[in-house]
Amino acid sequence: MSEAANIMVDAARQENVTRILDCAERLFRHYGYGKTNVADIARELGMSPANIYRFFASKVEIHQAVCGRMLGASYNMAYEIMRLPIGAEERLRRYIHAQYKMTLETMLDAQKVHEMVIVALERDWGVIDKHIDSIHDLFAEVIREGIETGEFAEQDPVTASRCFGAATIILCHPQMVAQCLAKTNRAMPDDLIDYAIKALKK
Repeated sequence: MSEAANIMVDAARQENVTRILDCAERLFRHYGYGKTNVADIARELGMSPANIYRFFASKVEIHQAVCGRMLGASYNMAYEIMRLPIGAEERLRRYIHAQYKMTLETMLDAQKVHEMVIVALERDWGVIDKHIDSIHDLFAEVIREGIETGEFAEQDPVTASRCFGAATIILCHPQMVAQCLAKTNRAMPDDLIDYAIKALKK
C-alpha cells in the first residue's frame, strides 16, 4: 500500500474513532455510564456493535478514551496558562482557579458526567496518573522560574510541585469538589490558593 493510501486509511480510522467517542460521550452524559452499552452507541451511529469492536475492545476502553479526551482538554488549558508572559505566582493562581471552574462546569455540571468521572477515578487508570504527572511537571517548571526570579524561596521544584498539587487537590479533584460544595467549614478557594502560594515563598 502506498504512503498516500496509508494516510487515507489512517484518516478514515481516526474519523470513525472520533465519531464513536463523540457519540459515547453524548450518551454517557445523557443516560449515564452505567446505563449505556456498546449496542446503544452502535445503534445511535447506525452501525453494528461488531463495527464498534473493530476500533475498541470494550466499553471500558471507550470510556478510557473519552476520559482521556477530557484530561487532554484540562492539560491543554494548564499548558496555555503556564506559558502566559506573567509572573510564576499569577500563573499558578490562574491555573487553579481555571481548573476549579472547569471541574464545576464540565465534571459536575450534570450527575451523569460526574458518574463517568467517578468510575474512571475508582478504576485508578494509568491515564489519570499520567495526567497528574504532566500537571506536576508544569508546576515544577513554573516554580523553577519563580525561584530564579526571586518570587519563590530556594527549594526543590519537583518536591514543591507535588506539595503544591497536594495542597490544592481539593479544588481540582471531582469527588472532593463535589463533597465540599455544600460544606461551610471548608477553606474557600482563594484562601486555599493564597496559603499554598505563601508556602512557596517561605
